[in-house]
Amino acid sequence: MRFRRLVDGPSTALATATGLVYLLVVVGATASLADAAASCSGWPLCTGSLTDPAVAIALTHHALALVTGIVLLAAVVITARATVPRRVGATALAALLIYPAQIGFGALLATDAAPLAPGLHLGVGLGIFGLLVLSLAWQLEHETGSTDQPLTDEDVDPVEPEGPSEPVTPLSERPLSARLKARAGAYFRLMKPRLMWLLCLVAAAAMALAAGTSLQVGTIVFTLGGGVLAIGASGTFNHVLEREKDKKMSRTNDRPLATHQIPKRNAVAFGLALAVLSVLAFLQLNPLTAMLGLTAIIFYSVVYTLILKPNTVQNTVIGGAAGSLPALIGWAAVTGRIGVAGVLLAGVIFVWTPAHFYNLALAYKEDYARGGFPMMPVVRGETTTRKHILLWAGATLATTTLLIWVAELGWLAALTTVSVGAVFVWATIRLHREQTEQAAFRAFHSSNAYLGLLLIAIVVDTLAV
Repeated sequence: MRFRRLVDGPSTALATATGLVYLLVVVGATASLADAAASCSGWPLCTGSLTDPAVAIALTHHALALVTGIVLLAAVVITARATVPRRVGATALAALLIYPAQIGFGALLATDAAPLAPGLHLGVGLGIFGLLVLSLAWQLEHETGSTDQPLTDEDVDPVEPEGPSEPVTPLSERPLSARLKARAGAYFRLMKPRLMWLLCLVAAAAMALAAGTSLQVGTIVFTLGGGVLAIGASGTFNHVLEREKDKKMSRTNDRPLATHQIPKRNAVAFGLALAVLSVLAFLQLNPLTAMLGLTAIIFYSVVYTLILKPNTVQNTVIGGAAGSLPALIGWAAVTGRIGVAGVLLAGVIFVWTPAHFYNLALAYKEDYARGGFPMMPVVRGETTTRKHILLWAGATLATTTLLIWVAELGWLAALTTVSVGAVFVWATIRLHREQTEQAAFRAFHSSNAYLGLLLIAIVVDTLAV
């Protein structure tokens, strides 16, 4: 019964309006790339033929704008008639009041008299989207939130080590092949291989944006090879520095250093070797790429692991800079400099990181409390964390739209951010309502799918030009 009330309430109306506004903004950004406005000089109708794809795009965009305006008005009326916090209604009303300006800038696109109209049109649209995301986040907090108390390691039970169900042959007594396999597996785990595919995909997308179809094989090999080595070095140093805390947490107490499978000095030497090899690989490209690669290793290993993660609740937000550096590395590998589209791609990764990782922090809230890490759910509680996940998800979609517009990406990237982004936000809304570990993992995997598919779409769109 409670779930039905939530579905029929203002949050559903706001979510629908938010989704339509985002679809409208993305279609508008892509339509401008197709010169649709130039083909539709008779705004709001078009003088061209419907067989012209640009004209069809423009008319579809105009029709969608009309439907979105009606839905937005309905959402504001529903919100006004319900018992909601004042700030929810105020932000939704502000979005509605700004909407006519968005239409006005759209009309200016049909003329050559306002060269700034495309940027203003997109900026106002993203502003409306941002207001609705904020209103929706506050409303979900009102409907589903509770007062959460901070957790400490004293509030949770310590992890009890589980003994093996059957006797295990000591490593020293196993055959040589088994010992080598186990040892290689332990060193491989030090490198945090699960992070590699996504971060390498970030670098690949940046390279594709920078080079297009002229991307060289050697650039790909040295960039991705150096990236894998840099990720491996960063992961190894993270294992070394957190080995004592890892023993206290159920999700990490089986790591190679926590279980003494690898001596600390060997792990340090391994990490240093990976770091040196990474820098050498990047130097085959240019000095800027090598500098950015070394910065990524130091930032993750020292700034994030030693300074941010154990000391501030904003560790995930600031630490997102480490994940965004592969975008700059990929761009610099091709051009020897840093470009606007590369910075925007890095921005997508930066704002996506909290929306992604806060879900994992929710699922392992007690574990992080055991380890003494001030993660958002541990310090601020689950209600605040869920709200921040939605806000950062909205920021991710908005930044992606800017990237599509600036980099002149095609329909595949646009369709991906709209369709998979809808699943991403839907999973986040479900997380608010269900408030379970399963819902947190669902949102976590949907955020992974969003970024992975978006990066693939960027590569395909860019190489298909």
